[in-house]
Amino acid sequence: MMTFMEEQKTTVPFSPAVRAVANVFSYVLHPLFIPLLVTFLAVTALPEFFTAFKGNSFRWEYDVLFIRVAVASVLFPMLVVVLAKALGFVESITLGGQRDRIIPYVASIIFYFWAFYTFLREGASPDFYNAFWLGVFIAVVISFVANSFVKISMHTVGWGGVVGFLLALMFGMGMNVALPLAGAVLLAGIAGSSRLILDAHSPGEVWSGFVVGVLSQLAAYLILG
Repeated sequence: MMTFMEEQKTTVPFSPAVRAVANVFSYVLHPLFIPLLVTFLAVTALPEFFTAFKGNSFRWEYDVLFIRVAVASVLFPMLVVVLAKALGFVESITLGGQRDRIIPYVASIIFYFWAFYTFLREGASPDFYNAFWLGVFIAVVISFVANSFVKISMHTVGWGGVVGFLLALMFGMGMNVALPLAGAVLLAGIAGSSRLILDAHSPGEVWSGFVVGVLSQLAAYLILG
């Protein structure tokens, strides 16, 4: 009998136009951009917690912080994927197969832990921001382990992490984040639906990724928040 995680992918015959739109959303809502997005939202909504980074800016407010996040979460992981493709270690930069994801997972674990550790040791960032990076690290580790058995959706892991982060702020710090939380849930749904339309994942893989993302952030906040 087929298990929850092994259920068939969608067989609905979507039109080329719908699949094209889904493909665009898959790129726009890619999980690599999420740490940069969360950082932007955090320093915009809660600047009083990031005054140390504002004081260390070069040309515009928080530029050093944004550059650090972009390098650790976007540039380095992308370079690893491109290099792995050039050397023949992965078949496609889209990382469609479970085997293709091994090297990027390992690299991301290193980069995310480095980001978490450096922010924590510096002591300039708030606890909830450090907890976010710890949650990202935990989610990637779980996804890496799970990759040996099933290809869970990293898109929904990422957006589930955003939802979990906002839930931690809401219940842990009493912040009114209802509007961004609703937006994050909507974007998580769009990301998951896009992956289903493209036959990249089964519903079980999409939902399991979302759960991993949410629980990783909540666990990290309980540890550091």
